[in-house]
Amino acid sequence: MNQPNKDTLKQLWEKLSQKLPKIFRISYDVTWNILLFFIILFVVGGFFVGGLGAGYFAALVKDEPLRSEKDMTAAIYNYEATSEIYFANDIFMGEVGSDIYREETTIDHVSQNIINGVIATEDEYFNEHNGIVPKAIMRAVFQELTGAATQTGGSTLTQQIIKNQILTNEVSFDRKAKEILLALRVENFMEKDDILEAYLNIVPFGRDANGRNISGVQTASEGIFGVDADEVNLAQAAFIAGLPQSPIMYSPFTNGGQLKSDEGLAPGLERMQTVLERMVRNEYITQAQYEEALEFDLVESFTEGAPSTFERYPYLTQQITNDAADIIKERLAIEDGYTLEELNSNESLIEQYEILANREISQGGYKIHTTIVKDIHDVFQEVKNNFSNYGPNKIATIKKEDGTTKTIMTEDPETGELIPYDAPVQVGSFLRDNETGAILAFVGGRDFDLQNRNFAMNAPRQMGSTAKPLLVYAPSFEEGILQPGSIIADAEFRYSDASGPWTPSNYSSSRYYGLTTVRNALKRSYNVTAARAYIDLLAVANPVPDYLLKMGFTNFPESNYRFPSMALGSHNATVEENTNGYSTFGNDGQYTDSFMISKIENVDGEEIYAHESTTERVFSTETNYLVIDMMRDVLSSGTGNTARRNLTNPGVDWAGKTGTSNDFKDTWFIATNPNVTLGSWMGYEYEQQLNTGYSGRNQVFWAQLVNAATEVAPEIMAPSENFTRPNNVVSRSFSLVSGMSPSSLTSELGLVGSDIFNSKYVPKKQDYSIISANVVNVGDNAVLVDDQTPNEFTSNSGYMFNPDWLKDKGYDELIDITDLYPSREGGWGRLLLPDLSDEDIQDNGERPLTPTGVSKSGNVLTWQQSRSENVIGYRIYRANDPESNFSLLDSTTNNQYNVGNSPAVYQIRAVDYFGRESQPSNPFVDGDFTEEEPEAPEQPEAPDDEDTGDTDDTPTPPDENQEDDDQTDDDTVDDGQSDDETPEEPTDENPNTPTP
Repeated sequence: MNQPNKDTLKQLWEKLSQKLPKIFRISYDVTWNILLFFIILFVVGGFFVGGLGAGYFAALVKDEPLRSEKDMTAAIYNYEATSEIYFANDIFMGEVGSDIYREETTIDHVSQNIINGVIATEDEYFNEHNGIVPKAIMRAVFQELTGAATQTGGSTLTQQIIKNQILTNEVSFDRKAKEILLALRVENFMEKDDILEAYLNIVPFGRDANGRNISGVQTASEGIFGVDADEVNLAQAAFIAGLPQSPIMYSPFTNGGQLKSDEGLAPGLERMQTVLERMVRNEYITQAQYEEALEFDLVESFTEGAPSTFERYPYLTQQITNDAADIIKERLAIEDGYTLEELNSNESLIEQYEILANREISQGGYKIHTTIVKDIHDVFQEVKNNFSNYGPNKIATIKKEDGTTKTIMTEDPETGELIPYDAPVQVGSFLRDNETGAILAFVGGRDFDLQNRNFAMNAPRQMGSTAKPLLVYAPSFEEGILQPGSIIADAEFRYSDASGPWTPSNYSSSRYYGLTTVRNALKRSYNVTAARAYIDLLAVANPVPDYLLKMGFTNFPESNYRFPSMALGSHNATVEENTNGYSTFGNDGQYTDSFMISKIENVDGEEIYAHESTTERVFSTETNYLVIDMMRDVLSSGTGNTARRNLTNPGVDWAGKTGTSNDFKDTWFIATNPNVTLGSWMGYEYEQQLNTGYSGRNQVFWAQLVNAATEVAPEIMAPSENFTRPNNVVSRSFSLVSGMSPSSLTSELGLVGSDIFNSKYVPKKQDYSIISANVVNVGDNAVLVDDQTPNEFTSNSGYMFNPDWLKDKGYDELIDITDLYPSREGGWGRLLLPDLSDEDIQDNGERPLTPTGVSKSGNVLTWQQSRSENVIGYRIYRANDPESNFSLLDSTTNNQYNVGNSPAVYQIRAVDYFGRESQPSNPFVDGDFTEEEPEAPEQPEAPDDEDTGDTDDTPTPPDENQEDDDQTDDDTVDDGQSDDETPEEPTDENPNTPTP
């Protein structure tokens, strides 16, 4: 094998040595240039991105004012001045923060374990950073942009202080940028211990053992474990330190103050373990301390609740806080240059200023003065708590879109398990001053802990019949369409419009009440009458929305007003709204909106808000008094009589109205006197049907509220004066048939009433609803006679409805004309059944069908009535024997006649409205006309022809009643009953007396 030549290798190496430096140099130059390019690109890109980021950041914070150190410090420490609430007459009630409790402390009175636990879990770089942690912010931005799952937050303790005390909780880059800027500034002038102390006093810690929202570490220690913040052990400290991340979820108590179930406690206990683990990781505690803390029975150390101001006035505190927040919200927005229109049309602005307003109220040291009369409000709650007739609970259900029902579930307070909600009957009541609108007291519900919904102010329900005075009768009076003495037909009718057909019915759906006055219809709460009145009102004009809107009703669209069912209260209103409406009647027809906050003073005692009442006239003085006077009857003798009977001061001039909604889900009673108006409602929260008798229960409850309030404030509840009758309200007589000025006929019948009227609308046109005329009965109808009508069947000078009046009123189209009768007694009993004139009788040109079934019982001859229409009576013909001619015996409108006991033969003929007679019935032979065979006479001698007497060859004249036509007796129509069937028993009436 040949070995390489050494000279050859040497030569190759020399050549390679000459080329390698050049190759390396070229590679180095290329690599460096590429690397330099990317370095330059990265730097330039970094500057570009940084510039963009800096520009974007600057744009986000450009509207943030330059806050001074003094202002920022004041804002951060602005958690000491809790606002206060006062009853009327400056009686102290409590603090606005009674549902958000905070007790200030200093850092040297806080357990070091709490401090270490907070730092370990909320801000582990707290002692190193200058207000922000860049990598945490970048991580949070990345998660926001990519939608990645959230890990630890990007906010330091300093940032959280800024968010809670200076900015808002709004989720936006704008707010976050301002938060970063302000956090950096705070770190420049506040020490770390000061920042930590502020955080521990500000941060929320969930709920305490009373179910109250709590803020501040000292409040948390006392409210959860019953010890001070420097007395907690390690396990308790770790539990408290873990709460700020999700205070409500980790809280051991429900909003009612009950300890949660094991399942409900689990998240908080797991969070405590996480805090302990991070304390170990950050070397705040040892592993042994960690294990010892886990062995501690934390649940056993939870404290029990104690009574509080909020528990005594939960509904009131909540409502005052909400109302005050609305006032402050608008004030802050206006101070910042926004109009109320801009504020209310922008959801983001609303949210922002609601947060700021609530913060102002809880921290601003305001004094909120209310109109609530403490003594009245207190006795209202006592009546509510002691009332013993609310009735049974019912399982709460709701109807789903597919028609099925869903049971509402709730948490069992003892086991924490979900169980069907056994809902009680709820109640909402509302008392206000008529003139000023000041809210004096209310009942918000049975139990705030069960359902913290204010049923007096925030639970719209169907108004039922309480809508009738507000929506139907008062507007109709104002428009001059009706007056208390106006007559409306409470009779079945069908109404159709674009929404479809509708047939209203009364509370007693099978009954109608006939022609009735408006006064009586309201007193008895007739539905059909109200529906007719509302339809008539809409036919004349559509002014109804103006009236209701003027009285503060806002819970339904204006388009609903065209539906006639609105007259029966198918729309919703709160107890406050409905009571406000009735207070218009108590204030002489003028509406004043209700209010609860009279003034607000700031921490320096300066008045920043004072309520100013505004009044708007809705109804004239005359209209208003007419409605008041009618509603007096509701209490004295109508559907509200139970309330009157249970009053201890029945002499007070109360006027009001009851109401029940569809399917009996709601019951109402609202009444006003010259000073105040009180409304009360009962019903189930989820609108289950009430049992019977709830109208009376609610009226008793209303009366008990009045009685209790009168004992403590008689000057408010029991005015000595009555409502004053205006000069233009006059008394007049009217026809009880038409409501017009009485006629001589209505006077003769005694159908005349008297009532009060607005002098502009007294009845002037004379009644024409009743006429006196000769009439005949056609079936069940009394009909005016025609020229062809035989006089023998008429009733002279009978009273009946005028067909022209019936047509003018539209009553001729009623389903049953007899519904017009309110009774059949007195003058109404003398009024003949109406509804047909001679034009309504159809003439077919044929004689009536022959009566059949003639028979006799005792002395009374009876027959089957003719089956023809328009028959007005019968003629009885008599012959002495079968061979004799028939002659007219008598006429009758009945189908029976007393003919006595003499042998005879009878025929009956029907007579119609046009005077035509039917064929005679088959002869009825009464008696035995058989003759005995005569003995053979002796044969006389045959006479001479000239002696033979003439025989009687004169023919028997024909029956003058037999008509010459082709119809014979055999042609009479058989009605299926033979002549020998047993006749009907005669009545007690005189069969010979024609009846109309």
